[in-house]
Amino acid sequence: MDFKETIQFIQEKFKSKDFIPLHNPIFEGNERKYVMDTLDSTFVSSVGRYVDRAEEMISQISQTQRAIAVVNGTAGIQVALRLVGVNPGDEVLTQALTFVATANAIQYNGAQPVFLDVDYDTMGLSPRAVSEFLEEFGERRETGTFNRKTGKRIAACIPMHTFGFPVHLDELMKLCRDWNIPLIEDAAESLGSEYRGKPTGSFGKVGVFSFNGNKIVTSGGGGMIVTQEEEIGILGKHLTTTAKVPHAYEYFHDQMGYNFRMPNLNAALLCAQLEQLSYFLDRKRRLAAEYSTFFESQGIIFRKELENTKANYWLMCVELGSLEDRNFFLEKTNGKKVMTRPIWQLMYRLPMYDHCQRDAQTNAEFLEQRIVNIPSSVTQEYQLVNSK
Repeated sequence: MDFKETIQFIQEKFKSKDFIPLHNPIFEGNERKYVMDTLDSTFVSSVGRYVDRAEEMISQISQTQRAIAVVNGTAGIQVALRLVGVNPGDEVLTQALTFVATANAIQYNGAQPVFLDVDYDTMGLSPRAVSEFLEEFGERRETGTFNRKTGKRIAACIPMHTFGFPVHLDELMKLCRDWNIPLIEDAAESLGSEYRGKPTGSFGKVGVFSFNGNKIVTSGGGGMIVTQEEEIGILGKHLTTTAKVPHAYEYFHDQMGYNFRMPNLNAALLCAQLEQLSYFLDRKRRLAAEYSTFFESQGIIFRKELENTKANYWLMCVELGSLEDRNFFLEKTNGKKVMTRPIWQLMYRLPMYDHCQRDAQTNAEFLEQRIVNIPSSVTQEYQLVNSK
């Protein structure tokens, strides 16, 4: 297979034989109006009405009690870990098949990741892998769950909804309850995705979204922490705004905080993007359906949502037959200016994480050799005509 038909299909779909990016943002709503409003108001930094409005919008979209706007998703995970009680020297269960930010945020807290396998169907953290690890290494104590091999406390579990496909949350949540391990959803890629009719990010003790420039909605840079627990939300807002105690003029900070506030300028862009979220989701699902039909005709697996889930199809992907097929596909598509990218290298292949405890990674290594992301922007024929 030379993938000529695939390249032609994508070029026709995006109406271009020039460079076709992986995921291009669309600014066809109130973005310019809201950003100019912040400039006119002079409130462009971390105080302004768009920050409050963005938090309210995300709280409604994610069906959570509180949302805290932050500078990016990585910072959000870093703070989320602290909010659930992760301390230096602790361990956090997560997946090796993820973007590096997940592991980095753990290490920023002085903790260490333990890498467990993913499920083949979700490409996200496997409940079976977590269960097998805890049965072999877990030890329940009055002060929490500990790793018998290392003696360290297992202070949290972070599944990541890979490319917007929800993990098997029911099983993971039950395991975390049984072992008294807080669950944090790395929902950076899954805004708009659902599991059994509920939004991702709303299941864990804390959830975190990202609004980087390539996400389904963007604020240029930015993220959001969400939670169902009011006290966690209040503490999260306090910590991310330098832990400053409110006062008319005094500067008193009652603990180590972070200057992780989202600027009002970015929040204005985010509000305009969030107004179009349902539109983006609908158009991306149409593109996914067309991709699915096309790749089925080519004998190539196109990754689709599972029963009882709804994926946002942030980055769409295909599964090739082998590492050689994957590399050939990458070479041919990129050679024709159609941007495609392999899934991430597994975290334990990186020098700063090669010492971390891990399991066999059977599914993760299989997927690492076969999964490729393909152009996933809303295509031109579906773009919204700006009538506002």
